[in-house]
Amino acid sequence: MLILITGLPGAGKSTFALALAAANGAVHLNTDRVRAKLGLRGHYDPESKQKVYSCLLDMLESHLLAGEDAIVDATLYQQEIRTPFIDLAVKYQTPFKWIEIRAEESVIRKRLENKRPFSEADFQVYLQLKKVYEPLQFPHLVLHSDNRPMSDLVTEALTYLETPTP
Repeated sequence: MLILITGLPGAGKSTFALALAAANGAVHLNTDRVRAKLGLRGHYDPESKQKVYSCLLDMLESHLLAGEDAIVDATLYQQEIRTPFIDLAVKYQTPFKWIEIRAEESVIRKRLENKRPFSEADFQVYLQLKKVYEPLQFPHLVLHSDNRPMSDLVTEALTYLETPTP
């Protein structure tokens, strides 16, 4: 199974994705870590973004070929960025599900004030992406990371993931 986790910077995607990966044994793939691996921290021009996403897709493809469950943890803020992941899942006949992580803007602002190990996004980046974030056009689970314990979010996600896709 492919689990695609989307949401704006500071929403709690990576914290949630890591907890979910620990709970279900899926491989965790994250754009910020790929960016660091490629030596592209601080580079957000279209060419650098394309390199990050191409590498992420290559990594995902190798895991899907191996029959492994994978979690993609990325902003995935526009449909054109989402489509190649769906295409890859379809190519390998891998079921996929979407989970969107949200949080109140005041919580996001506070979270983004703190240095995080891989993400470089600050509140200005959040505001920029918020303007261009396209709503998901697929069935998906929405989880709010700012008002519930992580264990509850993971439990709800595991239940959702076990539900057959319509």
